[in-house]
Amino acid sequence: QVQLVESGGGLVQAGDSLRLSCAASGRTVSSIAMGWFRQAPGKEREFVVYMGRGGGDRYYADSVKGRFTISRDNAANTVSLQMNSLKPEDTAVYYCAADTAYGTARYYDGGRYDYWGQGTQVTVSS
Repeated sequence: QVQLVESGGGLVQAGDSLRLSCAASGRTVSSIAMGWFRQAPGKEREFVVYMGRGGGDRYYADSVKGRFTISRDNAANTVSLQMNSLKPEDTAVYYCAADTAYGTARYYDGGRYDYWGQGTQVTVSS
């Protein structure tokens, strides 16, 4: 079992930065692949970024490439999402997810992930 708890969301203005954290328990983040997804009101859940188990493979959605950065702190057992140059269209609930089963679904497919956090709200005003 893996438990994931996100934090760091909030209300910011366009152009500001936020740093989201995902605290994991039950497994070490260095041993699992992790992803961030988001869901805006009335929209489907959307892939944001993936980081492979080794940490070397990192894939970003085109919409956040160059602005968002995923990282992990093995000592704290957390995965973070640094979000810069935020835009109103980044407004959503952000979820971290753990992929422990290494199924056949693609990394951008939410079905690949078997554990999810409860989400943290990010609101970007214009």
